[in-house]
Amino acid sequence: MRKGYILGALMLMGFASFSQEEEYADTTRINLGEKEILIIDHVEDSLIIEDGDTVRYERSKPTPEPHWMGVDFGVTMLMNPSFGTNFPVDPQWQNDPARSHVWNLNIFEHKFNIAKEYFGITTGLGFSFTSVALKNNYVLVDTPDSLYAFMDTVNNYSKNKLKATYLTVPLLLEFNTNIDSDKSFYLATGLVGGVRLTSKTKRKGEIAGEKFTIKNKGTYALNPFKLDAVVRLGYGDVGVFANYSLLPLFDTGKTSEAYPLTFGLSLNF
Repeated sequence: MRKGYILGALMLMGFASFSQEEEYADTTRINLGEKEILIIDHVEDSLIIEDGDTVRYERSKPTPEPHWMGVDFGVTMLMNPSFGTNFPVDPQWQNDPARSHVWNLNIFEHKFNIAKEYFGITTGLGFSFTSVALKNNYVLVDTPDSLYAFMDTVNNYSKNKLKATYLTVPLLLEFNTNIDSDKSFYLATGLVGGVRLTSKTKRKGEIAGEKFTIKNKGTYALNPFKLDAVVRLGYGDVGVFANYSLLPLFDTGKTSEAYPLTFGLSLNF
């Protein structure tokens, strides 16, 4: 019982001598008896240092991350210069959006902070895999002077797509509401440039009970470069995106102007 009284008295003495003051903006100094504790915020690594009667605890903070690296999945619509979907001269570009998909695999990212971690410039590297689904059994023909299509009246295609792969580089202004990326709403807008790496057509169907697949590699008058206006927004690791091409998809000397509009979901790593 006596030991309990003594222990209680010592605790009261300790709390009576407890004092706390801000040493500077990111440091708190705490005196507890003959012990002194320094708590320092806004550093990258956690560290505990014991030096005599002083204990320093440097509290780690979440590392801010941009919202580019990850996977995007969405659909593609081809738009005419008036933002419509009709192509009177080249009706083959009235594509099927439900079967026209885009996959973006973004493999590298870096953010240059401007206003601490809440506003900065994001860049990186990625790959874009685009497929445009054609309607009505069109077959594309690429000649030195034009890109045109004719209707295949013999075969009925279950899949008929023009595919292209691009290497992409973003330049985005990114806004975040929280230093912790997992707890942050974000908005990123800017440009994504790209260089076409490969392109081909792929047709699948069935004739006389036999399934067939036809693949033809070629440029198909596709523009070698792409430049998209981009908006990306979301919370934490999940978001949505929309890209609109500022450059025509094809060589306009060979076919009508068509501008891809892609939108969908994104999952950030």
